[in-house]
Amino acid sequence: MERRSFLKIIAAGATIVAVNPSLIGGTLYAADGRMFKAYEKAQIVDAAGVPIKASSLEKEVTYIFNYPFNSTPCMLVNLPEPTEQEVSLKSEIGEEYLWKSGVGAKRTIVAYSAICAHQLTHPTPNDSFIKYVPKATPTMAYAKSGIIVCSSHLSAYDAGAGAKVLSGAALQPLAAVVLEVAADDTIWAVGVLGSDKFQDYFKAFKPELKEFYGGVAEAKTLVSISAKTVKLTEYSKEIIQY
Repeated sequence: MERRSFLKIIAAGATIVAVNPSLIGGTLYAADGRMFKAYEKAQIVDAAGVPIKASSLEKEVTYIFNYPFNSTPCMLVNLPEPTEQEVSLKSEIGEEYLWKSGVGAKRTIVAYSAICAHQLTHPTPNDSFIKYVPKATPTMAYAKSGIIVCSSHLSAYDAGAGAKVLSGAALQPLAAVVLEVAADDTIWAVGVLGSDKFQDYFKAFKPELKEFYGGVAEAKTLVSISAKTVKLTEYSKEIIQY
């Protein structure tokens, strides 16, 4: 399969769904509602379009899918331990919000925007400087591993606590992708929680968006129906980690 086709989102018509936060199981946004945004509901599927079951995700592996736009990469990780719950977070301008927890049977599955909150480092088909670092793998960014690290400037984020900043130059958490796990164990992305960097990303990487997605307009197309999901090792040719 060609890499470009590999990155495309399955699309066969779109239905915009209004997501009631109460149906996702908790308070998901600040009092004014600006910190949670519902997008089109998309099922997490593999490269062949087969739905991925939550119970099938490998532990401590960084998976990549694009959401809520065709070009905005996100990481999906099945952590080795249950996440924290009801984590209070703040954006870089002081907006407060509450990250509920991971999802799945053991509350270990999390998803975050893979666009670093510092200087927008993100995975591309050519390379990636941002990933989840397994607990047994040392990193220069922080005393402990089992965290998300951007190796561009060594910003470290707590994967089990809403991607809050642990160290480095980043001024806010990574935006979280709100997930639902259905009764049949399938995984769905339904919205984004926190302060995202999507518009800055679209402005900063126009040549890249043209190369990989055909242009800014195509890059800004909303994901619908499903989102293809692959391991970072399959998504990027080279992965850099310090």
